[in-house]
Amino acid sequence: MQPYLAKTLAGLEPVLASELLALGASEIRLLKRAVAFTGELSLLYRANYELRSALRVLVPIHSFSANNERDMYEAVREINWAVYMDVGDTLAVDAIAQGEVFRHSQYLGLLTKDAIVDQFRDRYNRRPNVSTIGPSLRINVHVQGTHADISLDASGDSLHRRNYRRDTVEAPLNEVLAAGMVLLSGWNGQGSFVDPMCGSGTLPIEAAMLATNTPPQIKRESFGFFKWPDFDQKLWKIIKSEADAKIQPFEFQILAADKDPRARNATALNLMSAGLETVVRVEKTPFEKLEAPEPPGTLIMNPPYDERLKIEDTVAFYKNIGDLLKKRWPGWSAWVISSNRDALKHIGLKSAQKIPLINGALECSYQKFEMY
Repeated sequence: MQPYLAKTLAGLEPVLASELLALGASEIRLLKRAVAFTGELSLLYRANYELRSALRVLVPIHSFSANNERDMYEAVREINWAVYMDVGDTLAVDAIAQGEVFRHSQYLGLLTKDAIVDQFRDRYNRRPNVSTIGPSLRINVHVQGTHADISLDASGDSLHRRNYRRDTVEAPLNEVLAAGMVLLSGWNGQGSFVDPMCGSGTLPIEAAMLATNTPPQIKRESFGFFKWPDFDQKLWKIIKSEADAKIQPFEFQILAADKDPRARNATALNLMSAGLETVVRVEKTPFEKLEAPEPPGTLIMNPPYDERLKIEDTVAFYKNIGDLLKKRWPGWSAWVISSNRDALKHIGLKSAQKIPLINGALECSYQKFEMY
């Protein structure tokens, strides 16, 4: 059993832990913006292909104490990098520095890269090249105070890149955040799903992928671990075909609506790209004219916060959301995310749940309202 680490967005740790449990992970531990777990190589492949709420999956290879730059350099140089890459390969280093010893992540990354290439130069009189695009090996360095962790990045590109997005409108939701919001709502495909302010359609697309059991990375052509010396292609093909075989039809209704014709077109294009145009209905309809499908159902909305998308009268806008939910959506669970906490109060309904989330750089509140 190998230790692994899945990174996520703040607030999504519990749903990521639940996903890992369902995939068969052991020794699951919730951390800040991450979940640690253990499993076989097959789980590493499955985690990358099937996790909806993970940004990347790391394989820790070394931990040590570093009181200064010299300690850091020497410790990294002592790792036998020839096990993980060849001198003709390319590498990239992602570094995060927190605490007093290292204050600049970029410098920490340079120091790590120097230690690795110096080891190869001493051994082979040649050095591997650095490439930030599609490197053979992506290395993750995390230093907290004097404690350093070195990991290999099994994902390569961030897992929020699902490769279905063909068009966007302003302020699109990160795919991992959207999937996490659907998972946090508890909606599991039993009942209808509506996003009345769908923008470029990320929430309904992630909901449709969940409801049909479509792997979130079905459109991805490669992962970081494809380029590793121990990549087991036969095992990977088995993992992928097992996941793809579980795709199922969906019996209820998923509705994506927006008053903006550009949003409607972007959503329709992205749905076609994802192969889900028959699962989600798209309408150019403002929220006040939208007909609620038969309850029970889950409505999730990401209205303008008055940050990147401006609203003329924020108070009236949010008050109207509350009025419409009360009047037209009985029997539904409604979830609203916003960074504008004052505006959220004007919805005028008692929230059954409040979850802090981060959307881009904005601290948001994700709130549940039960429509009885």
